[in-house]
Amino acid sequence: MTDLLNINNLQIDFEIPRGVVHAVIDFSFSVRPGTVVALVGESGSGKSVTAQAIMGLLPAKARIAGGEILFYEPNYWGEPIDLAKLNPESEEMRTLRGGYISMIFQDAMASFSHLHTIGDQVSEALFLHRDVSRKEGLEHTERMLSLVGFPNPADAMGLYPFELSGGLRQRAMIAMALVCRPSLVIADESTTALDVSVQAQILKLIKDLREELGLAVLLITHDLGVVANLADEVVVVHQGKIMESGTIDDIFSDSRHPYLKALFSAVPQFGMKQTQRLVPVSDIDYELGPLISDREEWPEEANDDLPMLEVKNVCKSFSTRKGSFFGTGKQTVVEAVKDV
Repeated sequence: MTDLLNINNLQIDFEIPRGVVHAVIDFSFSVRPGTVVALVGESGSGKSVTAQAIMGLLPAKARIAGGEILFYEPNYWGEPIDLAKLNPESEEMRTLRGGYISMIFQDAMASFSHLHTIGDQVSEALFLHRDVSRKEGLEHTERMLSLVGFPNPADAMGLYPFELSGGLRQRAMIAMALVCRPSLVIADESTTALDVSVQAQILKLIKDLREELGLAVLLITHDLGVVANLADEVVVVHQGKIMESGTIDDIFSDSRHPYLKALFSAVPQFGMKQTQRLVPVSDIDYELGPLISDREEWPEEANDDLPMLEVKNVCKSFSTRKGSFFGTGKQTVVEAVKDV
């Protein structure tokens, strides 16, 4: 079976004042159609940065320093597309992002606009990526809300995000990610902010939709319980490096790397003795190597007499408007900085 996503020797760096942080170091793994691959690690391990690179959403200070991200979508293109080489603002990347690769974000409250209804926001991706009429789009959006478990999808179309519970907001986020029937869905800590009972419902929903729609899922999480319930394959990462990878059975029954063993030792398990204590992950020794490259030295030929920063004739103004919230009042301009 052809891999849907194939990441080879990916390296992502961040430019900081002290030098360069190697956030992702030589990542290589693949995602096959219809499977769930879990990218597991602590905060700062590089898992979310990898997802951002796939989506073309890396922050300004980050760059892909090496490797390739090959995405193969037969319905879109005959040959694999190297996402690492695409301009994030290009038409091709905009077509892929949302249309063929989508993301379920962690915090639905922060991700949704509270000035637009759920129906408008979920259908927006459909109108952007698919050639449908407004009537067809709204009908499809309503069906998608029903599919993700809204008890009354017709009424939900006109509700605003702040009118929904946390669980329903996350269901709406899933509906928005799936409305275009993408081939690959990235679930970035999509149940972290939910309580245990709602988390179980969302995990079951993702599993059911994966089977019904034939999706491939890249699951990003630090929760080994979520991994055990949902994943087919696991990639364990720590501080920018892959520690171990394999099938779910291999990882849980025959873990070999000291870091992975430490993760299991840090999680409560059934059958633990009363005298048995959890072991902090920090107590484990493993080789990581340097994560930050030294900053380049100031060139000898540089002229110390010249200033490092020079500001000339900078102007900055702000527009203010008195009256209606919708901007029908009188507009005035305030000059905050003039000719500095």
